[in-house]
Order: sequence, then C-alpha cells, then structure tokens
Amino acid sequence: MKSHDHNAARITVDKLCFELAPNTTLLHPISFELEAGQRMAVVGPNGAGKSTLLKLLAGVLQPTAGQVSINGGDLHRLAPQERARHIAVMGQTDQADPRLRAQDYVHLGTLAHAGIQTPQHLRDVTHEALQTCGLHHLAQRKLGSLSGGERQRAHLARALAQQPLVLLLDEPTNHLDPQATLEVLHIAAQRQVTTIAVLHQLALAHHWAQHIAILHQGRLVDLAPPTQALSTERISQVFGVGSFYLPHPTTQTPMLVLDQRLPLQL
Repeated sequence: MKSHDHNAARITVDKLCFELAPNTTLLHPISFELEAGQRMAVVGPNGAGKSTLLKLLAGVLQPTAGQVSINGGDLHRLAPQERARHIAVMGQTDQADPRLRAQDYVHLGTLAHAGIQTPQHLRDVTHEALQTCGLHHLAQRKLGSLSGGERQRAHLARALAQQPLVLLLDEPTNHLDPQATLEVLHIAAQRQVTTIAVLHQLALAHHWAQHIAILHQGRLVDLAPPTQALSTERISQVFGVGSFYLPHPTTQTPMLVLDQRLPLQL
C-alpha cells in the first residue's frame, strides 16, 4: 500500500489517568511520547491496565484526567469519523459476520474516508490491504471459512484499509500458532505507521518493538528500549519468573528466554 501511505503520526500521552469509580483507579497518571513510525509494545501481568490504556489511546474511553495528542491535536476532541482517519484498532475480540466475504470485510475499513476519497481509490486501498496481508487469493472466501490466522490477517487488513496514522493492536497474536503469529507481527512491522501493540509474549515483544512499556498494577514502571526495559531483574519483579539472554546462533543478537521449568514440588 505504499502508493497510498499517509505520514505516520507522533503520539503524545500527558498524565493520562482513568478511574472506574472513586478509589478504583485502573490507570494511574502515565506520560510518554512516541515519534512518528515507531513501534512500542505494552506488556504486563493480567489486570495491569494494558487494555485500558489502549482504549484510552483509541478514544473509546474518556480519560479521567490527562490528554492524548496526535501530531499536537487533542485526540478526544476529534469527531468519530475524523478519529477513525487517525487511529485504527485491531482488537482481540473483533467479531465480524462470518458470512461476509474477506474483501467486503476489509473494505469496511475504508468507510472513514467515504465521501473524501473516490470510490475507485477506496477499492484500490482494499485491494492493496488484501495483498499486503497475503489474502488476495482469499478475497471471495467467507470469513467463516478462513483459518484463525487468516481471520487475524483479515482483521489487520481492515485496520490498514483505514489508512491510519496510528495503529493499535490489542493482543494481535492471541490464539495464533507460531507461524501465524510471526506473519501478523511481520506485516505490522513493515508498515510505516506508528504502532502500539499489547503483547503477552515477552520474547516476541523484545524482538518486535523499538520501545517496551511495562505496566504493573495500573502504573507505568518502565519505558525503555527492549533489553533495558526487559532486564532479568525487572521481569522477575513484575512477572515473577526467571529469565536470561542468549546470543542468536546466526546474528549474535540477544534473545530473551524465560525460565519456564516447573517447580520440583507443586
């Protein structure tokens, strides 16, 4: 989709906070800035506030305090259609009608630009999103007939068809086999779009992201390059597991390995 790429956006988060009720804070004040085109993985134990953060970044939730800015403009002041032209979300619970053809489902992503771009241009965008995600040969197939990995790529293609400046991925590799997992993350990495992904697999996050944000009990406890953020000490502190780094046998780059041995006595 290079011919239709928009510029990526800088995203600035300033003291963002979300309270579900008095004395029930799901996300304590958090601040960070991500430059245009960069990739950030958000990691943390269950209940750490990862999905809450992504919903705030998507504009689905209104923050209790703080602000999200896209290229300097307040995200939450944008009208829904305009916000959809800035941010696309690939959610972990996307439920599409299984009777839809893959092509028609992906084309739904272009609705944010209806009336602004020509119908032919939107068809071209749909076509290229299908190609980018390796689904062109499955365009006429119904979603219900696709494998789990193919459906995930269809969800990603729909998000790309929005032509977003910022791409948000909420556990995009959930329930995928290793090959499908790598395919989805590879496609996202190839895009010149600012991308924030909630990931559970720390080794994948370390390999894929340029920055790692670690959430714990609703607080940002670290935001740094992968090897710095995912130190063995930090992983032990936040996730309660041991870890170590080994050099890749070919490239010699450090690879994160979690110590997943079961205790001798359960």
